[in-house]
Amino acid sequence: MAHHSASVHWQRNAQPFIDKRYSRRHEWRFDGGARVSASSSPHVVPVPLSDASGVDPEEAFIAALSSCHMLWFLDLAAQGGWVVNDYRDDALGVMARNAEGRMAMTVVTLRPAVSFGGSKQPDAAELQRLHHAAHEACFIANSVKTEVRCEPVTST
Repeated sequence: MAHHSASVHWQRNAQPFIDKRYSRRHEWRFDGGARVSASSSPHVVPVPLSDASGVDPEEAFIAALSSCHMLWFLDLAAQGGWVVNDYRDDALGVMARNAEGRMAMTVVTLRPAVSFGGSKQPDAAELQRLHHAAHEACFIANSVKTEVRCEPVTST
């Protein structure tokens, strides 16, 4: 069993608090040393109480799903002898009311565009198989109730 950690840190810094006019800006710290400026989404808490330049939890959720899928895809492609030159995903999440009536990320759509090198190029069916296998293996996708869609972008 693997354990993972992240540290989230926020300070009031003499701001008013009870009137809810405090900054939502905070920092994420990861065990490898990375520090990320974070905030609530400006769609949820208006600027200046949120910081639009910070990563919000909803964006991080989408990025975690996309990153996990990509890492599995790269591993599976390498195992299959496919040489991946470039992988880009312009993933999109939708925030809406779920079946229980609560606000949630109800759909995340991954839209990976992959280019391959070498003489061996996967056909459309093989590309779909690789993405399906990556989705099935993704730890993050296996951990959430949100419907996670994968719509690979192919060049024409």
